[in-house]
Amino acid sequence: MSNDPASMLQDYLVFGEYDGVNPSINDSSTYTFRSPEKMALLFEREVEGCFLYSRHTCPTIEYLDGALAIIEGTESAHSTSSGMSAIACSILQICKSGDEVISSRTIYGGTYALFKNFLSKFGITTHFVPITNIDAIRSKITDKTKILYCESISNPLLEVADIPKLRKLCDEYNLKLIVDNTFSPLIITPYKLGADIVIYSLTKFINGASDCVAGAICADKEFIQSLKNVNNGATMLLGPTLDSLRAQSILKNMRTLHVRIQKHSYNAQYIAEKLQELELNVHYPGLPTHPQHSLMKSLMNDGYGFGGMLTLDAINEEIANNLIVKMQEELVGYFAVSLGFYKTLFSPPGHSTSSEIPEEEQRQIGLTPGLIRFSIGLDNDIERTWQRMIKCFREVGLIK
Repeated sequence: MSNDPASMLQDYLVFGEYDGVNPSINDSSTYTFRSPEKMALLFEREVEGCFLYSRHTCPTIEYLDGALAIIEGTESAHSTSSGMSAIACSILQICKSGDEVISSRTIYGGTYALFKNFLSKFGITTHFVPITNIDAIRSKITDKTKILYCESISNPLLEVADIPKLRKLCDEYNLKLIVDNTFSPLIITPYKLGADIVIYSLTKFINGASDCVAGAICADKEFIQSLKNVNNGATMLLGPTLDSLRAQSILKNMRTLHVRIQKHSYNAQYIAEKLQELELNVHYPGLPTHPQHSLMKSLMNDGYGFGGMLTLDAINEEIANNLIVKMQEELVGYFAVSLGFYKTLFSPPGHSTSSEIPEEEQRQIGLTPGLIRFSIGLDNDIERTWQRMIKCFREVGLIK
């Protein structure tokens, strides 16, 4: 039997109510009980195949959860209404006031703001460190530290986390390792490399259509059940419930995830190599010049490439802004945040998805004013796209 996550997902057959090839959408907020005893049992603990209230879970969401657990190799998973809710609920399930989190300093701006500005109001302190520096991480660990948090491939600077090394450090100090794998589904399997909890913004590559917002938490069964506990479960009590219609839509889109990831990676590798030939400052894990290229090769699953994300430093903010507008005019893609869409998306992260990080800290981590983040699309003729990009580069003065 194949251990390839995409192959395993292809064998995940869920039948609809009338034997449809797609599972039925369950549109109930509440469920009936056959006896008082069954109601009491459900409120005491989770019973598989039984439902009480959709804020807890519902059949359609559980179908999606099963697919997510398969591709991540976890015992269980739980879908939420956003990636941010998945992160927040995971942290709050583990930490209490007085506890500390160590986080990579190069993370999504919303996550940074959650850790620095929001969780601090509840007495949870976060220390931001270079995730590639084990000594720097170790120096921040105290008896109050509960979590080490990182992104497998960081947003937006594309640093690659050495998850096996981080696992060893967490074992040494009894920490939970949480890894956001939004940039690299199928490409990297963090749970198999040592993560305790894997987070996703399903909004991005996994759904792939830019038509919904959703998140996921993948972990062992005990942790997922704790999240849904009626007395102290973070997802149960905070209520980030994913709509069943969206759960069904995401599950259907997951069936083509392996094909899409392969094409995103192929196109991104092509563009990255072309940019490097022009001696432009491009950052992509698939290039040998990337600082963690060898590490990435040791972590990644075969057959999916290095991902669809790359960055280009366009020298300064003015050129970057002009280039972004020009590329949209020339149909290279959309000037928009987010990622994983069928068409290429590009934006300046310093003024968008990383704007929550103060400018001084942006400079410290290498997020320059001219940086453009690209989510390379599924273009069938990537050479045509490249020729459009070259035209834009010349018109804004990036190349002669």
